[in-house]
Amino acid sequence: MLWFSLIPDGADDATLDERAWTQRLLGWWALRFSPRVVLRDEAVLVEVAASLRLFKGAQALQQQLRDGAPAPGWRRMAWGPTSLAALALSRHQDGSPATALLRAGAPHPVHPPDTADLLAPLPLHTLSAAHPHLETLSQMGCHTLGALRRLPRGGVARRFGASLLDALDQAHGLRPDTLPPWLTLPEVFDERLELPFRVESTEAVLQAAEHLLRRLQEWLTLRHAGVLAIVLRWRHDMASRQAGDGEQLEVRTAQAVRHVEHLARLLAEHLAHVRLKAPVGELSLYASEIERLPGQALSLLPDDVPSGEALRHTLEKLSVRLGDERVLRPVALADHRPGHMQAWVPCTQACATPTTAPATSPHTMPLPVWILERPVPLEVRDHQPRHHGPLSLLAGPQRIEGGWWDHTRADGPQARDYFIASSPAAGLLWIYKERVPLAAEGHTAAHWYLHGVYG
Repeated sequence: MLWFSLIPDGADDATLDERAWTQRLLGWWALRFSPRVVLRDEAVLVEVAASLRLFKGAQALQQQLRDGAPAPGWRRMAWGPTSLAALALSRHQDGSPATALLRAGAPHPVHPPDTADLLAPLPLHTLSAAHPHLETLSQMGCHTLGALRRLPRGGVARRFGASLLDALDQAHGLRPDTLPPWLTLPEVFDERLELPFRVESTEAVLQAAEHLLRRLQEWLTLRHAGVLAIVLRWRHDMASRQAGDGEQLEVRTAQAVRHVEHLARLLAEHLAHVRLKAPVGELSLYASEIERLPGQALSLLPDDVPSGEALRHTLEKLSVRLGDERVLRPVALADHRPGHMQAWVPCTQACATPTTAPATSPHTMPLPVWILERPVPLEVRDHQPRHHGPLSLLAGPQRIEGGWWDHTRADGPQARDYFIASSPAAGLLWIYKERVPLAAEGHTAAHWYLHGVYG
């Protein structure tokens, strides 16, 4: 297993609620790299062993973590073979990502046998289970995890309890880790904010509600959605419950929005007509109606380009901007030879070759998904073609001859027998045997080539 630990970058004077929200937001963002995310103590822990190949290695993944973290992002980050090891290493970092597990040029981190060397110099406070015993251990001259591990296990268990040894073993990968539940992105946004002091004006309520709106925007971004309606609720403080538990206000928009500046303006207009019955001590925001928004288009063409004249004009503009040789269209040709059945021509150029394919096709075998641009000669041993081992012929032959009329191509006339062959290493292949006359001997010799791959 491979874990990385992220410690959120929050303001030192932030409330517990704000710190919890920052941690949760960072955890939601980390779900794009792995479904195995947990919130533990002050950190976000992510298990990414199964994701390294997808993200092209640990170093590339670390670069994406640096560049894509949401604001306020993370303050410290480190890798580790266990979750507690990663957490301890991240606590020991001084504002820069740990690279101890990422050797220069290595696509993957080092393996768990090096865990003891990584953790030995770390101070005791990097292990949560040691926090209640820091003073006593310091008086004993024990200041690092390595020193703690060298103490007699029986004496440590009797004096400090088995939980300290269990955590130490889990950090070193000697005992299965006890993890909190996996984090999931909630289907519904319903966030609560306890105010640090009572507010008595709608202006102060709006200012506090803007914190919830920013949280809503982050949630909508991760859900790829927009909101159509929100409900703001406020509760009176305990001393003013005679005025009722609280009130609520609904705000609706004509179109789904993700950026909440418009919602904030609408909310301000509605609150201007509200008179608070009593001081407010708590707010909550509920997204009562959301709508999935389409993703960003990656096509060079506009989404609203219809077929016909408008599409042709758009392709002509692209040809001018990018060059004729970069904007091509496929043209079907009336030729049954593989590799001659279509051509790619500039979109602004008409193809002079007949583009109507013959009514009947001579191909009795299915054509491969991928046809090589140039056939590859195959090794022949004991009259058997080979490609990563001997090939077994499954279907064929299918004779394809022609091209005597075509003097514009270098390959000229063709006389080939095509087969479907099976390779233990490469799967189903499309190969052919080319027959070349040998006038001196009066018979033909076979030369084998690989021309296509079925999948």
